[in-house]
Amino acid sequence: MLETREKFVVRLADELLGRAVSHTLRVAIDGPDAAGKTILANDLAAQIGVARPVIRLSIDRFHNPRSVRLARGSLSPEGFYYDSFDHGRIIESVLRPLGPGRDGRYLPGAFDYRTDRPVVVGTEQAEAGAVLLFDGLFLLRPELRAFWDASVYLRVDPEVALSRARVRDVDMFGSVEVVEERYRHRYLPGQRLYQQVARPEERADIVLDMNDPLAPVVVRWVE
Repeated sequence: MLETREKFVVRLADELLGRAVSHTLRVAIDGPDAAGKTILANDLAAQIGVARPVIRLSIDRFHNPRSVRLARGSLSPEGFYYDSFDHGRIIESVLRPLGPGRDGRYLPGAFDYRTDRPVVVGTEQAEAGAVLLFDGLFLLRPELRAFWDASVYLRVDPEVALSRARVRDVDMFGSVEVVEERYRHRYLPGQRLYQQVARPEERADIVLDMNDPLAPVVVRWVE
């Protein structure tokens, strides 16, 4: 019998809460576009937040400027993988400060890709025993993966991701045709590049098949 999403979220939250570290537990929730990363992270935050303080961050607040993101071309898969996000800022402003031996003062965001401008926010202090749930693309790339204390990768078939994007991303891109173009030429090939370069499914502690978001299937679970 398939496990319901609600029961699965409880089981995953319990697994993360059982991981003992002396600093903020830094959890990556990785996966391709439209895999359900944000929704899962929010569900986990609600469950974990009953027992521990939660820090909810997203890579969407750490984009590079448009001039950097699109320097290789607006449909470049290489540009999507290599240039989309400011990984150095993520490391120095979030992952290191929340790691062992540091003061726990982190930056919740740095850039608004919608306005293509930096955001001015102050640092925040992590509470004792906090859990960082950080969702986003390409989180298990070589530059970042050593900083995570736990990692979850959501697997979804490319055509399933595209079918969801046709609904979700129309307002952002203006038409289904543009969504199709972006996914088939930039996003899906960029994800294939990520798989080749970083092999995230081999690196993640937990790999979930999310083709049916109401019934996640465990592909890999390393305790």
